[in-house]
Amino acid sequence: MTQREPARELSTDVLVVGGGLAGGWAATAAARAGASVILVDKGYFGTSGVTATAGPGHWWVPPDPAQRKAAIEERLARAFGLADPEWMERILEMTWRTLPTLSPYYAFPKDHKGETYYRGLRGPEYLRALRQQAEASGVHILDQSPALQLLLHRDGSVAGATGVERQVGSGRPWLVRAAAVILATGGCAFRSRLLGSHTNTGDGYLMGVEAGAKLSGMEFSNYHTVAPAHTSQTRSASFAFADFFDARGEQLPTAGRPDYTRVLAKALLQGPVYATLARTPRDLQEAVPHIQPALALTFRRQGIDPYTQRFEVTLHGEGTVRGVGGLRVADEACQTDVVGLFAAGDAASRELIAGATSGGGNQNSAWALSSGLWSGKAAADRARQTGRRASDAARPVGGAGLRPAKAAKTGAELDSNALVQAVKDELLPYDKVMFRHGDRLRQSLSRLNQAWTEVRDHLHGEGSAAVQARETAALVASARWSYVAASVRTESRGMHQREDRPETDSRLERRLLVGGFDRLWARFEGDAQRTWVQP
Repeated sequence: MTQREPARELSTDVLVVGGGLAGGWAATAAARAGASVILVDKGYFGTSGVTATAGPGHWWVPPDPAQRKAAIEERLARAFGLADPEWMERILEMTWRTLPTLSPYYAFPKDHKGETYYRGLRGPEYLRALRQQAEASGVHILDQSPALQLLLHRDGSVAGATGVERQVGSGRPWLVRAAAVILATGGCAFRSRLLGSHTNTGDGYLMGVEAGAKLSGMEFSNYHTVAPAHTSQTRSASFAFADFFDARGEQLPTAGRPDYTRVLAKALLQGPVYATLARTPRDLQEAVPHIQPALALTFRRQGIDPYTQRFEVTLHGEGTVRGVGGLRVADEACQTDVVGLFAAGDAASRELIAGATSGGGNQNSAWALSSGLWSGKAAADRARQTGRRASDAARPVGGAGLRPAKAAKTGAELDSNALVQAVKDELLPYDKVMFRHGDRLRQSLSRLNQAWTEVRDHLHGEGSAAVQARETAALVASARWSYVAASVRTESRGMHQREDRPETDSRLERRLLVGGFDRLWARFEGDAQRTWVQP
């Protein structure tokens, strides 16, 4: 039994790939719009991904024109010219109207005034509620069934996907024919030990580009989050009141600086950095164990009182998870450049609402909800209008990791862990990813191109082993796209800071598209010609 001869074939109107925040909302939206829906998740829908470990807030602004205008203007000022106020307004309205509808499945608490508190939720309960909502809406869920590649019709429109049920035998292949596919696979954290991100390897980017989609904003993939040293507890809200000190005990100039992580990174390159949360208001101190229990538990286990003692900190890369880049959305329904293929949540670029600055938790959560709802409804509409699902002639388009260009290598012949480590060596060190320079970018790209040659020519997996092979391919590909974009954007803008190009160039106040595999390319929106970057 091989992946070329799927053991399980299914057909549906809408296929949702990914069971995080965006995937949960997308599946329910499609089902409620009258479509049959299958959701496949790499893990167990309701427990996997970064939301499951978080306390996600939402961009939550009452429908008062003055308040909405102020909120949008505040974010536009930090977007460095790349955000769209109309998209921001749409998201604020969608989030305000929709989040309370989860009440049948989520017990929203009351605030001190006795009013229902909607904007902040606990990740585990949130995802459990989304699963219950999806099940009640009739969504067919396939847990532990990662997708590996997309299917296309002869005209280039999406036709479904194939994957593997990894808990059945050595991995039973599946094929789902669908009129529309929504990629809600999350972002890519480059295996940085960001809490909950181990499965966020850029799978959706790889599958989307193989099908013909474009990426946007990949240069903004270097956001880092502070965490207690020797932990993966990247819950940053508590650090809003932190004071930081270098190895000599001198306080670092971080107060009021939106780029304070760059200050920390420079200090960390010289030695250990310490923090204290002494300025945290008392009521927030009391709320942290309820809002972010895992963070509170970390301190308790170490015998640290973070409000009276200093503790060592580190930075974990978030890549495109709390960065910005992802699949380009080509219309208001979050359809990509491939007909019938949609992107939601961190799988899609968030430049339209965040620009060149991280959307953090609030904006990203509101985006995941809204993009999930829009793509879900649009995917259902497409299924109803076309009535088209995949035919037997639909072709799979997965490449690296599934169909090596040359002789496949396994085991000692090709070390997948070494290929992943090559990505980490280039995408995580502060001096390479946060303090960029053209020379270092070229050197990193050269190393990553060598890794890609190995992936393209020799990486191969079958059954459950194909999951690791595709994750490795997606990590290497995503790293190359990030650095190609960083090389072509010859300026400093938002989180993309180049030491050799420290000024912001007004001519580059445009979104940058990238793609390609063997031959990488990039072009700014509005430009007719692509810039080809040879390996």
